[in-house]
Parts: sequence; structure tokens; C-alpha cells
Amino acid sequence: MNRYIKADSWSIIEEGFCRDNQRSSESIFSLGNGKMGQRANFEERYTGPSIKGSYIAGIYYPEESHEKRRGAGRPEYSARAINTPNFIGIDVIIDGHMLNLFICDVKSFRRELNMKEGVLTRSFTAELPNGKAIEVCSTRFLSMADTECAAIRYSIKALNFSGKISMIPYIDGSITNKDSDDSMWDIIRMDVHNSEATLHTKTKKLDFHVAVAMRSSIYVNGTKCQDIRPELIKKEAWVGNRYNLNINEGDVVCLEKYVGVCTSLNHHIETLFSKSLEQATKCEKRGFDSMLCDHSQVWALKWKQSDIRIEGDIEAQQAIRYNIFLLCQTYTGEDARLNVRPDGFTGERAGATAYWETEAYCIPFFLMTSPQDVARQLLIYRYKHLEQAIENASKLGFTNGAALYPMGTITGEECHDEWEISLEEIHRNGAIAFAIHNYIRHTLDYKYLDQYGLEVLIGIARFWSQRITFSEEKQKYVMLGVTGPNEYENNIDNNWYTSRLACWCMKYTIECIDIVKRNTPTAWSRIKTKVAFDEAKEPALWKKIIDNMYYAYNQQLNIFLQQDGYMDKEQMFATDIPEKELPLNQHQSWDRIQRSCFIKQADTLQGIYLFEDEFDTDTIARHFDFYEPRTVHESSLSPCIHSILASRLGRTDKAYEMYLRTSRLDLDDYQNEVAEGCHITSMAGTWMSIVEGFGGKRAYEGRLYLAPIIPQQWESYSFRLAFRGHDIEVNVSHEDVTIMQRGNGELPIAVYGHNYIINSGEELRIKR
Repeated sequence: MNRYIKADSWSIIEEGFCRDNQRSSESIFSLGNGKMGQRANFEERYTGPSIKGSYIAGIYYPEESHEKRRGAGRPEYSARAINTPNFIGIDVIIDGHMLNLFICDVKSFRRELNMKEGVLTRSFTAELPNGKAIEVCSTRFLSMADTECAAIRYSIKALNFSGKISMIPYIDGSITNKDSDDSMWDIIRMDVHNSEATLHTKTKKLDFHVAVAMRSSIYVNGTKCQDIRPELIKKEAWVGNRYNLNINEGDVVCLEKYVGVCTSLNHHIETLFSKSLEQATKCEKRGFDSMLCDHSQVWALKWKQSDIRIEGDIEAQQAIRYNIFLLCQTYTGEDARLNVRPDGFTGERAGATAYWETEAYCIPFFLMTSPQDVARQLLIYRYKHLEQAIENASKLGFTNGAALYPMGTITGEECHDEWEISLEEIHRNGAIAFAIHNYIRHTLDYKYLDQYGLEVLIGIARFWSQRITFSEEKQKYVMLGVTGPNEYENNIDNNWYTSRLACWCMKYTIECIDIVKRNTPTAWSRIKTKVAFDEAKEPALWKKIIDNMYYAYNQQLNIFLQQDGYMDKEQMFATDIPEKELPLNQHQSWDRIQRSCFIKQADTLQGIYLFEDEFDTDTIARHFDFYEPRTVHESSLSPCIHSILASRLGRTDKAYEMYLRTSRLDLDDYQNEVAEGCHITSMAGTWMSIVEGFGGKRAYEGRLYLAPIIPQQWESYSFRLAFRGHDIEVNVSHEDVTIMQRGNGELPIAVYGHNYIINSGEELRIKR
């Protein structure tokens, strides 16, 4: 852990400059607007350890997979998050000396991410090697109101000198990724004029085009300098303006930089150059304050629906808002071609791809905090990749329209570069099917089944029926050679979670076929013909497998085993591991980890969470008491599931412990890896740990259920839910639960097992 972030309810604050924390802060203070984002790199030159990162959603770079030559079905390539042209750069030169905080004497330093308004500010005083002291203040944001625009306000005050200052705003297209010395971009066109510059680049592969333009203005002591003509600079892959000024002690020089970013994803290539400059020029005409006002208003609307308020625990409050903030700036639901990258715009660790976490974790968040179309679009994203999923499965020998969705993807094609994940961690198919179920049970949008969902479910069910084999010895169906959610176990047999999820998928597909046949027979006729469905044979086979599936079980402990042979391992608790050996994946060999009983993340308990309504409290408790002590939570996806189950069991202290771990995972750097990027998809799990955990929120057949509990550390908490056209606010204290209904019509709701009807504008208060 590395706790240096100051507690604040609405801001992330770093006070004092520690060079060792710089890369971590670059991740933690990242900005995004759904379309593009960037790490919190400094505007001015910095030569210390840093990961430069500006990213655009949907743009990636394919690299040949090292798995490609190792057999059928291996991924052809891995999809890298590509570092795009840097547009925040502003070199500062004071009497011939470059401002560089790595070599300066930094007297004071404060960095703040204002989550309420989506603004990053930084202020510091520094003494350069020539003895000149300055005070710097910078403010920047990526506009949520106009997602192709960004703005920076950067001011310098001369503290102890009169002299010459140069400010050089620029665009740099020579950037590389953190682990590569070679640029992935070709320069198509570059131009520079008075107070403006434009750069048009193209990826060396796949032909993505990005044009970035800037406009800039200079102010001295609050007055705009109309007559300054900057020196125009054009170098290889680099364009900028150099403003030279003579200033007196106490003067403040301010540069405003306006940026337009346009891509071939949204514009014709031949118009990119002019479009980006149009955007930058438009921003300059509107002005910094006006742009910031529009940007902040968008954030105000987002917070109105998604905010969670916690009284009495400022670190818990800060953490949940930080998690919500990064989710909302990573994905906005405005472009159906995009998905939720596991590290968003904060790093390159996860590549440019979407994973199963979108369906398992992010769908619940967007379902309840956004318009219904947002979650629907995430599901349609998978429907549009169905043909590719069928092709992925066919490469592995599956037939008849069986679909295997990729572990990591951007186009529908598998691009995860580890065979034990791409070929064996097939439970991701089940997460996609369960997300369809989760969406429908919340919305009752059965039209989605007719239009998209049922085809996906049939493809997934066909895959499971072919992937499962019959064991003559056991006289049962078995699932061999898989990797469950616990990635510290590879190539195992009969992983309970995967097998249980596979059978549920087939059962649910049969149910959905019956629903569509009954409600919209014409839609069923179309789907049946399109997928060549055999009504006599396929459901019969699925039912046979469901009724005869093998699950490893320990009679003595009365629990389902994570997989065959799990009890052959030396049974230890996570608390038995010496602290110096944690995290395991950074201190122990892979061989040693694989032979241990330690669990990376919820696996059997992941299934207990999904199918909670099928188990009584005693069963859930037995499994929790066995598996949680063996879990090291070295996946970001793990603590939230344990928090939810602990709440279900009434173990509030354990739920709170796991909540803090999931919510402050990156802020406190629990796993010593935040420098590489934040864990965005698991942040949706943090939201779940409050709403589904402490709040007890469930939804069945379009009806909402609540059973709130409250940690003793909190005075109260509240959250909002968007549910079937209703706007619901839930307030929980130690004395009572209050539910306000702001939507239209009647809201049927169950609280602590009792049914109520709340009309629009009414408030329901229940004693706890």
C-alpha cells in the first residue's frame, strides 16, 4: 500500500511533491470524457520516471501474438492501447533554463482532481537551477459537453526576478508506448501559423487517422496580449508556437491552450485536418470559462443520478465518488462501437480491449445509473460480434453456430495473448448470457430478446453443449481443461463456477425460446430459420446435460469444490502467507502459486453471488467461511463480491473491510501496481458493494427489492436508482430507511420482505 492521497469528499488531493509517486499519480489523476483520455502527465517538461499516455477510445494497434504459431485457435494478434499525439505539452523556459520538476527545487506542490466538475488543477512553487523562483498554476479538462475538445489554462508568476520567459505550446506526434521505442504513427500533414498548429497522423497499421489542432492565447496580468507574434516551430512530428516575453518581478503570464481532436472513426479522412482546427478555433472563441461551465453542467447531471452520499466516513465517501467518476468518464454510452476498457484511459496494461467484466460488473452499474439505452447498447455490442464469436469457436472445432466470445476484444476477434486465458477461461460466455438475463429482469425489455438476445443465447448454449463431454466412468457430463475466474488455477477439470454457469445458460436459453415462441411467434420463426435451430434435438440434449452434470463436492465439509482435486492441495489461509511474499504474483513463482490452495479472486463464491436465490443462508455461509480465508484478493474483481455476500450474511464488519479494499484499491495502491493504470471495471463492483451489498438491492421479474444494512462507521448513506422509468432515492440511517419516488406512476417495491406501493412524489419511511 501507498497512502498519500488526502481525504476529501469531492476531490483527490496530493500535497507535496514526491518523485517516487509521480507515475502512480499520473494514473490516479487521469482525465477522460468517454471519447478520449489521458494520464495526468505534466504540461511542462519532466525527465523523471513517467508513463506518457493520451488515448482515444476505439483506436488500437495490433501486434502479432506470440501464441499465433502454437496451434489452432490461438489469437492472431493482441490489441494494444496506442499512445496518441500529446496535446497538453507547454515547454517553459526562464532566462534560458527549462522548467523541469525532476531537477528543480520544488518548494510547494498541490495537485487536485475535482470530481464534482471533472477538472484537474495543479499549483507549485519551484526554484530553477539558475535561482529564479516561480509560482505555477494549471487547470485542464477534457470537455464532456464537446468530446472532441480540451482546454488548458497555465499561469506563471515571477517571484524573485525580472527577465525573459518563453512559453511553447505544442503538439507532439513522435510519442511511443511505454514499452516501445518505435512510434506507431506516420505523419500525414503538419502545419503551424500564428497562435495555432495542426498535426494529422495515421497509424502504421489499420489506417486509423487522428488530427490534433491547437489555438493559444497569452495574457499578462489578466490582459490579453494582442500584438505578440509567436515564433513558429515545425520539427519532425512536432509543431508548436514559441511566445517570448519580458516580465517583471510579480508579473503573471497566463497561456490558454484550446485543442480539437478529430479521428477517422467519426469524420472523413480528407476533412480531419480542417475539422480539428475548426474545433480548436470554436473553443477559443467560446473561451475557457464558458467551456468549463458547459463541461461542469454535464457532470452535474451525471452526479445527480449516480452519486452515493456517505455521512461520517470521509475516506469511504471519497472512494465511492472516485470509482463512480472514473466509470463515468470512461464510458458514456453515446457510441455503440465502444466498450469499457478495464483500465480506461489510465494506462496500457489491459490493451484496448473489452473483457467479461463489462457484463459481470459494469452492466449492473449502468443499468441503475443511466438511461436504459446505455446498458442495452453494451449488450448490442456483443450481438454485433456474434458472427465473429461463431468464427472464433469454429477455429477450435466447434460447429453448428456455436459461439465463443473472446476474452479480450475490440472487433469481436480474440486478441488476448495467453492461451490459458483465451482458450480456457471460457466462463466469459456465461457472463454475457447472464448480463442479458440481468438486463431483462430489471427492464422487462423482451423486445431485446426478439431483436438480438436470443440469437446470442442460442450460440452460447450450443457452445456449452459441445464443450461439455460425457464421462463413462462417472456416468455424468464433465467440463475438462478450463480456467475459472481464479486465474491462479489453469487447465483444471470441473470448475464448479464454469460448469454451473454453463448449465444455467442452457436452461435460460430454453426458457427464453419459450418466451419468444409464446409472445412473438413471428420473431421465433425468423430466428429459428436464421440459426437453423433443431427444436426436437437441441433442447433435449441441453436438458439431458443439465440433469446429469457432475459437480465436485466434499461431503464432509458439505460444500461444492472449486474444481476436482482442490482438497489435494495443502490447505492454508491467506493470513498464513508472510507479508513479504505479498502480492503472490509479484513474489512467488507461477509453479508455486499453481500448486497452492490460494485463490486469486471469487470463483465458487462468484457463482454463489450470481445464483444467490437458489441457496439458503446456511449454504452461503458455509461456502463463504471456507473460501474467503483462502482468497488473497489479488484480482481487483474479488473484494466487491465478498463484500456483497458478507452483507447478505449480515456480517457488516467483513462487508465494510472488503468495501474499503475494493473502493480504495487504486487510491491506496493495495497491490503496488497503480502506476500501470487503474482498475476501471472493478470500480463498478465498488458501486455494487454499496447498492447490492449494504443496500440489499435485487430485481426479479421487473420488481425491486431492498434490504438495507449500515456499517457502524457510517452515520447514514444514500443512493439513487433509475428503475423502469422511476427515479428512486434511498436513504439509510441506523434508525430508518427512507425511499423517495420521483418517477411517474406507481412503484411496487419490497423492503425487508414486505410489499409496498410508492406513488410519484411520495416518500416511504420504514423503521430498521
